[in-house]
Amino acid sequence: MRLFKKTGIILLAAALTLTLAACGGGQKSGNTANSGGTQSEGGGQSASSNEPIKLRIMWWGAQERHDATLKALEKYSELNPHITFEPEYSGWDGYWDKLSTQVAAKNAPDIIQMDPAYFADYVQRNLLADLSEGIDTSNMDEALVNSGMSDGKLYAVALGNNAIGLGYNKQVLEKLGMPLPKDGWTWEEFFQYLRDAKAKAGDQYISADLTARLDIYGIFQMSRGLGYYVTQDGKFNMDKDTWLEWANTFAELRKEGVVPPGDINVTDKELDPALDLLVNGNVLFRNYHAAQAGALDSMNPGVYGMVTMPRGQEGAGWLKPSMYWSVSADSPYIEEAKKFIDWFINDKEAGEILGTTRGVPVSKPVLEHLSPNFTEADKMGIQLIESTAPIAQPFQPDPKGWQIFREKDYSTLAEKIIFGEVTPEKAWEELVAIAKDYE
Repeated sequence: MRLFKKTGIILLAAALTLTLAACGGGQKSGNTANSGGTQSEGGGQSASSNEPIKLRIMWWGAQERHDATLKALEKYSELNPHITFEPEYSGWDGYWDKLSTQVAAKNAPDIIQMDPAYFADYVQRNLLADLSEGIDTSNMDEALVNSGMSDGKLYAVALGNNAIGLGYNKQVLEKLGMPLPKDGWTWEEFFQYLRDAKAKAGDQYISADLTARLDIYGIFQMSRGLGYYVTQDGKFNMDKDTWLEWANTFAELRKEGVVPPGDINVTDKELDPALDLLVNGNVLFRNYHAAQAGALDSMNPGVYGMVTMPRGQEGAGWLKPSMYWSVSADSPYIEEAKKFIDWFINDKEAGEILGTTRGVPVSKPVLEHLSPNFTEADKMGIQLIESTAPIAQPFQPDPKGWQIFREKDYSTLAEKIIFGEVTPEKAWEELVAIAKDYE
């Protein structure tokens, strides 16, 4: 059954246009699977049509994305026999550390899967090639195209639509006699739901402990109209009372056995079959993105559902591109990399191979081609996007340098709270002091 009618596609596009910054139009070029030789911009040389080229390409994801991407690379090499690939792939954990090391050594892959949270930092450091010419973006929503632009130039090509939400084990919740959570619920309803489920679940933990998730806290603070934890010009913006409420709420949930103790929580590794706390049964709720619906479902088909982030008076969650392809500014094969990206987003056969492993396809013709065959997992991810759109908050990437604060400094301090080594009140004083080094 066709999931999207034209009106559904238009509504989703409109929602994304309202929630993503718009500052320019789409780029146009020819679209063909076979690549020829041209001079690259940025100093790189593209080979003649019969000269062998090996493109290094790097991405993160779960096994489902790895398998689909490898098949797509194989198909592209079949269509372009002079092009082969050297793939590097992993989960999210460790991806950015590895890429940072490669960039520092002037050894970055030719094609890099980029995340919106890191995009501005990489552009500001002149690490990405200009993709303004050579990739057909005319069939993409303008807002998606613009999200990969900086100062009028395109540095990243969006690969899917995405939203953040909560995954849950619907089978266990139904066995407990709990009504399944509904889109649009509030933070108050969320915390009460966790406690109600715990009352029926005995020793079962209900949710992952979100104390150390500064990105999720940022959503909580924004939902109250207080802005993100850091302003876009790099000023510390955490509200003391709101953060203490957040940290102390999870401290209470920890004591009540609603969230797991620190020694369990720190073992969590997203979409790892053995370590993901939802997948391995330690908890019944955990954060995921809509683009991960297929990967989550593949772990235990039919077991999981997705629901919007809890909302406050200023909405809930956000919409953003799921991820991008970017090209290293140091790549000797910038033109060939652009031709591959053009094929990746616009070719219908490529779309069939890739499905929704990177979110809802960005090309409207590809989306229309695929929609009759969407799986229930695909529909689950798309439904999360559609349900988030009316209540979405603006996506806020970390300003330059602040991702280190979020992923390392804050995470380390939050783990001390989780393990009972420091009180939230004392941790706040340390947070303020650490943040001053980033301003």
